[in-house]
Amino acid sequence: MLRRGTWGTVMAGEQDSADRMPAIPTDGLTPAQAEAAAAFEAERGVPVFGPFVPLLRSPELMLCASRMGLYLRYGSALPLRISEFTILIVARAWSQPVEWAIHQPIALKAGVAPETTQALAEGRRPDTMSADEALAYDFSTELTHNHAVSDASYAGALARFGEQGVIDLTGINGYYALLAMTMNVARTAVPDGASALPPLVG
Repeated sequence: MLRRGTWGTVMAGEQDSADRMPAIPTDGLTPAQAEAAAAFEAERGVPVFGPFVPLLRSPELMLCASRMGLYLRYGSALPLRISEFTILIVARAWSQPVEWAIHQPIALKAGVAPETTQALAEGRRPDTMSADEALAYDFSTELTHNHAVSDASYAGALARFGEQGVIDLTGINGYYALLAMTMNVARTAVPDGASALPPLVG
């Protein structure tokens, strides 16, 4: 059953569960898709997965997105804990269960407290955040909900992470919103055994 929001849009996480863009069989790939899939596996060491499955329908976009993701995950100016924490904020904002399922265990391993991830899952501001997590939370939630960042939140992030860190934090928000939007459109299936992320109401 579809539930529609204020402007008649389908609420994320409340649509039918059928995957609209499942993995393309190898013999069904176009030459460009096959080349992109091979390049992806060569760069990442794993076959196309998660959000890159629907993105493979646009092979050059998939490769560009993958390469941006590699930088934002492993080469940015932010500590891994803050990057993964921010990804969870984005996943929760978009009610994106695949993004949550992939990154919640990584965030825990990187040092984000279980109580913090639980609060995010429930749509609450965590009261167990470290000082730098609080900075990332305020910056990211303002950017998502207000489409801007206040002077106070900008100054705090700038003092802690520097200008490159502020840009990388912005990039993480934008990049993982892109992946979340892609998977919400495609209704990408949650990995087997992953914890469900319930949609927020309203």
